[in-house]
Amino acid sequence: MAKDLAADVAAPDYSLTGARARHAVEVGLAAAEWYHSEIPRKTMKELMKRSDQPALRDTAIWVGLHMLFAAGGIAFWGTWWAVPFWLAYGVIYGSACDSRWHEAGHGTAFKTRWMNDVVYHIASFQVMRNPVAWRWSHARHHTDTIIVGRDPEIAWMHPINLTLKALAYVGIVDAWKSLGILFRQAGGRFSDDEKDYVPEAERPKAVFWARVHVAVHLGTWATALGLSLAGMGWASIIPLLLIGLPRIYGCWHMVMMGLLQHGGLAEDVLDHRLNSRTVYINPVSSWIYWNMQYHIEHHMFPMVPYHALPKLHQLIKDDLPPPNTSIADAYREMWNAVMRQRKDASYYVRKDLPPTASPYRDDLHQFVPDRSHA
Repeated sequence: MAKDLAADVAAPDYSLTGARARHAVEVGLAAAEWYHSEIPRKTMKELMKRSDQPALRDTAIWVGLHMLFAAGGIAFWGTWWAVPFWLAYGVIYGSACDSRWHEAGHGTAFKTRWMNDVVYHIASFQVMRNPVAWRWSHARHHTDTIIVGRDPEIAWMHPINLTLKALAYVGIVDAWKSLGILFRQAGGRFSDDEKDYVPEAERPKAVFWARVHVAVHLGTWATALGLSLAGMGWASIIPLLLIGLPRIYGCWHMVMMGLLQHGGLAEDVLDHRLNSRTVYINPVSSWIYWNMQYHIEHHMFPMVPYHALPKLHQLIKDDLPPPNTSIADAYREMWNAVMRQRKDASYYVRKDLPPTASPYRDDLHQFVPDRSHA
């Protein structure tokens, strides 16, 4: 039994239909009650107040930057001056889409529902995610955050493959995988994991939107091929630079920040202070990321809009572990933890809480008796 337990810690079953999924349900880790910092009801109501204005401003800038950088890239085509425009376009398309997908998917970015839906669908297409399937996937991620066998969005799985993590920054493997999933779903086929979190009644909608996404990609590829056959030369790849390719070369910022969310932290706990990370970052990255660097705060209170997260942080920071002071500081912490986890998968970063904080709610003992590390 001890040998089986050790083997599962080293290489656990992350599928949503295996033994760990059943175990999570049996011991009460699935759909459980999570720790959250105390905030007065009136204050929380103010924090959760939705408004169209911040997201309208940020979305107008986002759309405008798409147009500006694309226009510059096309205008200077054939010269080195086009390169910085396409690189910038890549980040706006291939990275900023992730945070827009995320916040609009929560329905908190805008007060007006159809505005959330429009941005959500555009951003879902850019990040190559089925808008229906991923809405349910992310709902499960928040219900069972980093619970092995329950959370379909665990980025750091043991044993950790550093090669795949490095390749994620250029998006080739992830984009190819995402396209494959869209084509499969467009054919009406869902994996066992997807069937676990996407209700049967929602699957026809997922098939429809997968077909829409696939049709747009096929149309883009056909346009590029047509331009090539018409003798346009290298200019024939412009449609691909506008749609699709930026998800590959421009995703580095999304990956850089996304891996920090939970990397090197605990699995199978019911306290977001143990499995999520808050990081102080620069204003440009904060705008691209729509304040998701306040990730503990977001997981504790997911219905607080992105523009209110800095205020939420100030209100509860005395109950949280100290934030990482920069992206570089967070990577040093995460890298050290990840390298230790490659030898000891039970290791995780456990920061000291300030004296004003409530003690951690630590449920790791429910599966592995000895996984506490100072």
